[in-house]
Formats: sequence, structure tokens, C-alpha cells
Amino acid sequence: MGLVAEYEITCEVLPLVEVAAAVREATLEVELQYNHGDRPLFIVHVTGGTNESVERAFESAAFVASYTLVGRAGETCQYQVQPAIGEHSQLGGHIEDLSALRALATTDSIIERIRVTPTGWVQTGWFADRDVLNEFRAFWQRNGEFTLQRLTRDGEAEAPGDGLTDRQREALRIAYEMGHFEIPRSASLNDVATELDITASSLSERLRRAQTHLVETTVASTWPPLPE
Repeated sequence: MGLVAEYEITCEVLPLVEVAAAVREATLEVELQYNHGDRPLFIVHVTGGTNESVERAFESAAFVASYTLVGRAGETCQYQVQPAIGEHSQLGGHIEDLSALRALATTDSIIERIRVTPTGWVQTGWFADRDVLNEFRAFWQRNGEFTLQRLTRDGEAEAPGDGLTDRQREALRIAYEMGHFEIPRSASLNDVATELDITASSLSERLRRAQTHLVETTVASTWPPLPE
């Protein structure tokens, strides 16, 4: 079963990070159009801030050759940004192996959202399995910092990238309040299941899924690097 992950990459040389740092009141999300050779066009969705402050930041950024405001949707302005420099000039002095970075684009994954921060990018994507996600994690741990923020399995009831389901959260809360996690326990699995009006086996599965999710989203980001 596939995974849906949201994670933060700390790497201040990533494109448009200097713009996000200059206009901290704005939210920048980007899409890349790779059919433009070594310098893909960036479609930048900007919410918040003023047009003047955002455009001053574009004009001051070494990465930006030119920009065009192509439309508005409510409070969001959409810009097309032409890079001034290519991938090698932007990242070559900071990324140990650009070919490994390019190889990530050929894995069984889909990056559907990129948010630019003052220190890097936050990405949300779909990954065929944990091995594919580990390729991203291992690469960015070698070249910056990788922090897993959310992790769910595809096909689960909650929206991609969300946390616990309402039933999982309720089961954890009731089990905790009744003392199921105390040492020694003051409430058995059957006691909690009776309170929730479900079977003990259903409760056990619900708690396991909730605990697995919490481990994956809080501990998984500290997994040791993959062997070379």
C-alpha cells in the first residue's frame, strides 16, 4: 500500500527560498514546468503580502531572471517566474550529487505540493512504498535536513496528509482517560471497548493503527540513514 507524506527539507539554496525569507507574511507554493530545458519555469502561487513587496523580492532575488503576474484568484496571485540560473549554478556547490537529485524524479512518486519557506521547501507527495520515501529522506539528510511532518497510507479515510481519524483519536483519548496506558493498567481492553460500544478486537486494531501513525510521524524522521 502506498504512502502519503508531508516533509520539510531544510536547504536554504533551494529556488525562491530567498523570496520567502524576504516576504515572510506571504505563502508561496510552486509548480515546476520541466519542458524548458535546464531552467524550468516556476509557477508561483502567492497568498498574503502585497504585490509590491512580493515583486520587490522577485527583483532582488539572484534566482529570478524575470516574472509575470498572470492572474489572480481571490487573495492568491499567480506568477510565472523565469530562472536566471540553471540547476548546476543554483545547487551545484551545495548538493553532493545532482544526478542523484534528478534520479528522485524518476522514482515511483508524485510530488503534488511544494511550499517555499525561509529555510527550504515543504513537500507533500505520494510514494509507492516506504523504500521510495526513504530515498528522498536519505538524499536530503545527506544534503541538508529532512523532517517528516505527516505520514498516512493511501486509501485511508482521512484526507491525504491529515493526522489521526476521528475514531482513532477518540479511542486513544478514552483509553488514556480510563487508564489503559497506565502502569499497571486500571482499565482493560475490554473495559475500553465496552465504553466505546465496539468489540475488543476492533478496539485493538484501531489503537494499533493510531499508535503506528504516531510513531511514523514523530519517530520515523529520526530513522538512521540507509546503507550505501
